[in-house]
Amino acid sequence: MTLDSPTRTSLAGQVGEFVAAAEIGDLPADVLDRARHLILDAVGLAFASTAYGFPAVALDALSTFGGGDHPVLGLPDRLSPRDAAVLNGVLIHGMDFDDTHIPAVTHVSAAALPAALSAATSAAATGADLLLAYVLGVEVSARVGIGGAGSFHDVGFHPTAVAGAFGAAVAAGKIIGLDADRLSAAQGVVGSMSAGLMEFLQDGSWTKRLHPGWAAMSGLTAASFARAGWSGPPAVYEGRFGLYNTHLAGRETNPGAVGESLGETWELMRTAVKPYPVCHFIHAFADAVLTLRAEHGIRPEEIAEIRCAIHPVPGKVVCEPPEAKWVPRDEYDAKFSLPFVVSAALVRGRFGLAELEDEALADTEILGLAQKVRVSDDPDSAFPAAYSGAVEIELADGRVLRHREQVNRGHDERPLTNAEIVDKFRSTIGRVADDAVADRVQRAVLCLGDDRPATEFAEACRAG
Repeated sequence: MTLDSPTRTSLAGQVGEFVAAAEIGDLPADVLDRARHLILDAVGLAFASTAYGFPAVALDALSTFGGGDHPVLGLPDRLSPRDAAVLNGVLIHGMDFDDTHIPAVTHVSAAALPAALSAATSAAATGADLLLAYVLGVEVSARVGIGGAGSFHDVGFHPTAVAGAFGAAVAAGKIIGLDADRLSAAQGVVGSMSAGLMEFLQDGSWTKRLHPGWAAMSGLTAASFARAGWSGPPAVYEGRFGLYNTHLAGRETNPGAVGESLGETWELMRTAVKPYPVCHFIHAFADAVLTLRAEHGIRPEEIAEIRCAIHPVPGKVVCEPPEAKWVPRDEYDAKFSLPFVVSAALVRGRFGLAELEDEALADTEILGLAQKVRVSDDPDSAFPAAYSGAVEIELADGRVLRHREQVNRGHDERPLTNAEIVDKFRSTIGRVADDAVADRVQRAVLCLGDDRPATEFAEACRAG
């Protein structure tokens, strides 16, 4: 195929050439170090998710299709590689505590890691192969999300499901040795699997938890089809019926972002690790009210009204429908409820996993305070570049206290340090595993990247 062919001049072709040529020695040391810490965060969350009911349901569903020998993160069970990728995505993302690339509005690790892990163990690849594929998957997922210019949520698509499928396809494709043309084909194939509806917001359904795992499985499938010689449309991103012209018709988009600065700008370094186990759109508000509470010694009974200003696009996610946000029906509703999180933080002086348990959801003091929350549009929001939060608390004595978080904590301008990520990992995995298991997993993750088999890493990250 010539260099001026449709494949090579398309965005998918540009990505394919970059991914095919990439070697782990090309990646800066700080990128590799941060990648290991993002993986550590993801694996800790996978372990912590096993304390909830949804992984057992997913395992039951996937077991219908038979077993396998691929390890599953945080569990003793084994599945086929594709089914393990689905379940690993569910485990990493299920608590909505996993990392987010802010401009892309995409949970990048939750699809890239399961796809790279399943591909690497199936192909008898090394830990270095796994780490490189993971980074490349994150880079592509982030760029595809950026190309949507923050609009996927607004039309009802979950960017993690949409963008994550493309990242998973190149991660898997890199592991199995696809050349540039077949990597382009894999992206073309996975474009027809790229979806993920936001309708779960209406009733708290569990579909969002499935999105990154399904993206990972789709990426593995697309890469395998491309290896076998299946063709895919080269203009899957920018074409007349490509991703952006179908999913975001009539919206402002930036398809060129998909191929921009590959190998020069590392989007992985802009990936935010969450300090709170809730939708990233709410984090700035939690920090704002906790700051006001600490500075002024606010007691909930003193509060007359809480006014929160948010950009309308994320506002639709965390404030609609009102009946599910002001009185969450379950912990998943609560994760996406701006009124609940703000009120719980003011009442408890913190917001962690305990504030999502049944006792907190039924707390009459929290629910009563939530009824005092009023929400308006924020004309000064930095969204989608950052997830801003502005809060005014009016007290019964007439005083009005204000605090604004223009750039949310965890953003690349305010990142959690690697040491803070390790602390978070110890906290999350510590909910279900002892120190010996946590030590074993931490060593395996932070040493990832040498010539040891990827299967050793996978075995170290399972339970038992």
